[in-house]
Amino acid sequence: MLVSTKGRYALRVMIELATHEEGEYVQTAQNISEKYLESIIGVLSKAGLLDGLRGKGGGYRLNRSAKDYSVGEILRLTEGTLAPVSCLEGDENTCERCTDCKTLPMWENLNRLISSYLDGVSIDDLKNN
Repeated sequence: MLVSTKGRYALRVMIELATHEEGEYVQTAQNISEKYLESIIGVLSKAGLLDGLRGKGGGYRLNRSAKDYSVGEILRLTEGTLAPVSCLEGDENTCERCTDCKTLPMWENLNRLISSYLDGVSIDDLKNN
């Protein structure tokens, strides 16, 4: 699993928003292009993680407590998957070799460890580091 800039920037945006007062709309820049930032915020907003307000005094805000957002949730939105191998990306393993694959149990365990770890880290945890 390699986390892209989109995933890393999404986490940075969420942490920045978490550092402001709850309910406060914030304009964020993160030193990235406005177009790229808007695409990331669009994904987060469409998934219901952020609220946006246009116009003067507008910006974005978290719509729940920072402790209620997991890193795993955010990375799954931006990356599509956390799976270490392609055969574990979907709900069902469609690999023609899965019944005979000697490495599949190892990959499944790694997938569980990655998901468990990232689901156990919240935006609040990162904000307070």
